[in-house]
Amino acid sequence: METKLLEVKNLKTQFRTERGTVTAVDGVSFTVHAGETVGMVGESGCGKSVTAESILRLLDEKSTKYEGEIRYQGTNLLDYSIAEMQDIRGNDISMIFQDPMSSLNPVYTVGNQIVEAILLHQNVSKKEAYVRAIEMLRLTGIPSPEKRIHEYPHELSGGMRQRVMIAMALSCQPRLLIADEPTTALDVTTQSQILDLINELKENFNMGTIMITHDLGVVAEVCTRVVIMYLGQVIEEADVESLFTSPYHPYTKGLLKSIPKLTGDRSNKLPIIEGKVPTLHQIPKGCRFAPRCEFASTQCREQMPELIQTESSRKIRCWHYEKILEVGEDQYVSTSN
Repeated sequence: METKLLEVKNLKTQFRTERGTVTAVDGVSFTVHAGETVGMVGESGCGKSVTAESILRLLDEKSTKYEGEIRYQGTNLLDYSIAEMQDIRGNDISMIFQDPMSSLNPVYTVGNQIVEAILLHQNVSKKEAYVRAIEMLRLTGIPSPEKRIHEYPHELSGGMRQRVMIAMALSCQPRLLIADEPTTALDVTTQSQILDLINELKENFNMGTIMITHDLGVVAEVCTRVVIMYLGQVIEEADVESLFTSPYHPYTKGLLKSIPKLTGDRSNKLPIIEGKVPTLHQIPKGCRFAPRCEFASTQCREQMPELIQTESSRKIRCWHYEKILEVGEDQYVSTSN
């Protein structure tokens, strides 16, 4: 039986702003098991990173309110004190952030920063911590780690800095890894190497992994299940194969159609999803995707659909997905309004 590492139940994350309270994450639920990679996909502003930061409670709690449950190995992290959360962060649950240059301290060597994380959570000597730091750098594929450990972040390439971030995140052998856009701004070759590395380390340590990305190619390569988010809500969840072969939600269909393909008529423009993600102060009534959806009906614009689980264990938030699947997209367009 699979070990359930993380279970997020009806998570809500609200911010107090000068214009009032906004809900950045609204009723999000999903699980992560040991040894699997769950992808979180959506455009910028859909709540992926806020969900990740909420799991580790990294947001300023003076202006942030959490509701729901974040159960790590059965214990609700929202019940933990700040000191207890500090013991969890970097030890049981680690996170790789989008931009390593802004995440690494420029005035300390990369070795000092990895060693600090090890000493904070592990009962080892400073010498032992340095040995482990060198081994982690070697494990992540950095050449001459004995030399690199004494270098500063600005002396390393983007790919090397990302590997340092991975080494730091894995230095205490966490049970759960959250990777927030880990290949952003990297060239294609380096991106592939980083993804292979995360996948290999996940298998070696039997970690659960949350891969946050807007790149469906990354999802296809490393994920086992996918959670699609839109404007703070989960709108579809499925295993990778099912999602790519038969997407249910119109938003998911739009994301997949916008992927460039090697075959077909290259003179045709790539399909796009019209419009943009609204701000949190302008959340539409009814289905949040309705203003951009070609299949939207009056019901969609007036009533919010619930996230339901289908017979095939998929989850979907759409009033008309069954009808669209039954009659096909072309036929449904002319009868939906």
